Amino acid sequence: MINTSLLSYNVSILPIPRIKRFNNINVKAVKMELTLTRPDDWHLHLRDGDLLVAVAPYSARHFGRAIVMPNLRPPITTTAAAVAYRESIMDVLPADSDFNPLMTLYLTDKTSPNEIKFARESEVVYAVKLYPAGATTNSQDGVTDLFGKCLPVLQEMAEQNMPLLVHGEVTDPDVDIFDREKVFIDTVLRPLIQKLPQLKVVMEHITTADAVKFIESCNTGTVAATVTPQHIILNRNSLFQGGLQPHNYCLPVLKREIHRQTILSAVTSGSKQYFLGTDSAPHERQRKESSCGCAGIFNSPVALSLYAKVFEEAGALDKLEAFTSFNGPDFYGLPRNTSKIKLKKEPWKVPDHIPFSSGEIIPMFAGQTLDWKPSF
Repeated sequence: MINTSLLSYNVSILPIPRIKRFNNINVKAVKMELTLTRPDDWHLHLRDGDLLVAVAPYSARHFGRAIVMPNLRPPITTTAAAVAYRESIMDVLPADSDFNPLMTLYLTDKTSPNEIKFARESEVVYAVKLYPAGATTNSQDGVTDLFGKCLPVLQEMAEQNMPLLVHGEVTDPDVDIFDREKVFIDTVLRPLIQKLPQLKVVMEHITTADAVKFIESCNTGTVAATVTPQHIILNRNSLFQGGLQPHNYCLPVLKREIHRQTILSAVTSGSKQYFLGTDSAPHERQRKESSCGCAGIFNSPVALSLYAKVFEEAGALDKLEAFTSFNGPDFYGLPRNTSKIKLKKEPWKVPDHIPFSSGEIIPMFAGQTLDWKPSF
């Protein structure tokens, strides 16, 4: 067994000899294995009810913590509601799970500065989520006028060191859907950072080269971004190849190949401003495969396998652990996890579907074979 120089990054790549015989010739096959500090998911949709029961174990198995999105019906707008939602999540976890859901509040035009104080004191709420009204699933109660109606709340968040998590798209119907992230940066996010430079901001699920350029123009430790598996593996052709592909539809929508390549280069560069956020967003199959299908990709079962794939292809496996396990907690001011997980270079087949009491969920890359398999 050989330990390579990558061990200096707390990533083990262990070639494991196996002997195969072909016509009396011994052939050694090499099996690779990564040992990583247990990752966290800094952007996760767990839903509620039957869906929560079905999907929570997948995240709990792979991740130590997760920032849980608040866009339920009704949305999680108060600390009391966040505490109750967390309890419902804990109730459905496996008995031996040590998964820790980190809760968020849903920002509205009516959110008060006092609610931010309650949230900070709760030790349950770790961030506040900005959904521009109408931007994505269950965002109808989101913000209509950030600077006109939410500035006192944002100031209190800066005072309390409470991060703002941003769905970075404008909802103006006159703006092309593929341009909404860029316009949001120019008209909302850049002015916000200039007005409140001390406010911590995470631009979630970035999809464009414009977002990369913006993130890297900001101070490390104040502005960061989460990146999903889909936005570094798929481009917008994946929505249409072989017919309309509803299970590749998410918001923000997939973009051109040049944007995917730019985000991939940024993420695998080793920059501390990017960290893992799956944006795993399950829907029952019929709600995806309908005349008005829902946006969201359920990727929790495959996320770690896919991140390992793209880092390996980029020749950056030595930078994978920082992206999955270090940059996120460092930004939030939380301790890194102490437990470990392993990823083995071992083919495994993604389930075609995941049944639950109200139907079935189609995971990302359903029915396909992936090369890296999580091991616990």
